[in-house]
Amino acid sequence: MLLELDFRKRNLTLVGTCLVGFIAIICAWNTPLALALVVASLVYLITGNRPTTVYCVSVTLRRDITAAVRFIRLNYKLIKWERARKIVPQLFREVVERDPNKAAFIMDDKKLTFQDVENFSNKIASYFKSKGFKRGDTVALLMETRPEYPAIWLGLSKIGVVTALVNSNLRKDPLTHSIKVADSKAVLVGAELGEALKEIRGQNRIKDLPVFQFYDENQNDGSKFPLLEGATDLTLDLSKHETRDVTEDILAGKPKEKMVYIYTSGTTGLPKAAVITHLRYMFMCMGASEMLAMREDDVIYNPLPIYHTAGGMLGVGNVLLRGTTMALRKKFSASNFWADCIKYNCSVAQYIGELCRYLLAVPHKPVDTQHKVRLMFGNGLRPQIWHQFVSRFNIEEIGELYGATEGNSNLANFDNQIGAIGFVPLAAGKLYPVTLIKCDEETGEPIRGEDGKCIACKPGEPGVFIGKINPRISSSAFSGYADKKASEKKVIQNVFKDGDMYFNSGDILVRDILGYFYFKDRTGDTFRWRGENVSTSEVEAVITNILSLKDSVVYGVEIPYVEGKAGMAAVVDADKTLDIDSFSIGVRGSLPPYSRPLFVRVLPELPMTGTFKLKKRDLQSEGFNIYKIKDPIYFLDKGMYRPFTPKDYDDVMNGRAGL
Repeated sequence: MLLELDFRKRNLTLVGTCLVGFIAIICAWNTPLALALVVASLVYLITGNRPTTVYCVSVTLRRDITAAVRFIRLNYKLIKWERARKIVPQLFREVVERDPNKAAFIMDDKKLTFQDVENFSNKIASYFKSKGFKRGDTVALLMETRPEYPAIWLGLSKIGVVTALVNSNLRKDPLTHSIKVADSKAVLVGAELGEALKEIRGQNRIKDLPVFQFYDENQNDGSKFPLLEGATDLTLDLSKHETRDVTEDILAGKPKEKMVYIYTSGTTGLPKAAVITHLRYMFMCMGASEMLAMREDDVIYNPLPIYHTAGGMLGVGNVLLRGTTMALRKKFSASNFWADCIKYNCSVAQYIGELCRYLLAVPHKPVDTQHKVRLMFGNGLRPQIWHQFVSRFNIEEIGELYGATEGNSNLANFDNQIGAIGFVPLAAGKLYPVTLIKCDEETGEPIRGEDGKCIACKPGEPGVFIGKINPRISSSAFSGYADKKASEKKVIQNVFKDGDMYFNSGDILVRDILGYFYFKDRTGDTFRWRGENVSTSEVEAVITNILSLKDSVVYGVEIPYVEGKAGMAAVVDADKTLDIDSFSIGVRGSLPPYSRPLFVRVLPELPMTGTFKLKKRDLQSEGFNIYKIKDPIYFLDKGMYRPFTPKDYDDVMNGRAGL
């Protein structure tokens, strides 16, 4: 909830609140410095000078000091590593030396110690070097989650080979595109995904690529996953290969060199390969770890795909750079989540997207509170279920993180502010230059003033979130994508000064007076109907509550002869229990007329990415064409939803529906 205060009407209340805040500070920090700050602020307040600022400082002082300490510690490490020309493999070797026999990755009954990971990654590095791969080459990695997965790309990075972490769920054209866009020189495929690769091997720029097929111990007979024609049995070759030292190759690496490509999730269009340098990986991983105060003795439960940012960077990075232990799961299971946390004695767990809602939908079990998880971190925990989630599962801390894989605009909420995706301390605008600018919410285009410059948003005003690009600072650098044209589209120039450049996140956020940011929508997801801007995420949140946490997605659809776009909701009713009349009453009682979806489509399941993000583009392109869609569609008529008929469709398309 945004903090909205009318200070002119509430001066007395404000003064009283400030005094309470000051007393709390004195009690919390009984030091001469704290007392001096309190006295100075009181004088500032009593003299009538900007009481709003004093109030905000008094409320956020502890939060901001904590953030400053952690941020300084983070940047000290990054600067130290960069000046020493350290790269991820070097830092991992230091971790191995501290505790070589400690478990690094656990999955099912398999365990790899830190020494195991080091040995295997060295063998990968030595093997591919012997095959002629050199610094700057790219190898596409198509494999399901397994303990060896991070060790493979870590090994390739030791000789300067960039690994493209391809989404293991992709097939046909998107898979072909992902391999080609990274200019891959070879494909390393898990045996279980051999058929997916076989389908596209006839494609141009794919058919001649060398293929290395990796088998687990239980796949070696080849009966279930036969070796692809012309492919190399990598597991067999590695067993025969004599590892040679690659220290010289590691020392030749540079912090700003490309290390891996991580693809955007592809909710719209084809995936884009985001460039992740060694330094970028360090910043993202250590940023999450430091800001959330994670510990080396933590055991992290990671049921997320490790080809993506959340699982493969923020999660795996804690293992490689800090020496924590990680329990992996091949595929997320809501019914097994807490049982796994108990089994592996986890103290931290990861979430993303709709995962938390899926956990709430599971019937209550004793394991809900028998675990030892104190912290869950990720992004996408909806504010509507936040309190319910932490209460039911007895979670002490939620670390809500925000940031694009390729972007430089990152936020963290580590003080359990419900609904906030992060904050920026009030006095840190110059040190961490991220902000909101006014934009057309439907197109995402920045709105510029008479001077041609962008307009910064005030607290309470929605705007697109941007971050200033500074290649010399790791936290503000933007490495872009493998596709240079795609990179250029994410940069806004001449924002506040001639020549400055900012990364455009594409997300519409709102900031309150305390510096907390709240997600509102993606640019392009907001649509205009009946003269009003409709936020799809806000409508989705309401519908989700009406449907008792069932999946839903809202989008705008074009209608002939009508200005703007009408709302359409796709809802899941796998068990066929949807009461459309009750749903109608819930929508009418919870949403203003312009926000109520005109159409409702009922599906057995929604199309989703591998990281639990809803795919709107496919549904939006199908619209409400009753002649093509087999799913039931309902139409809002006089406040109630009724079946959408062919006659209704013809009336809408010919402008006779009276909308």
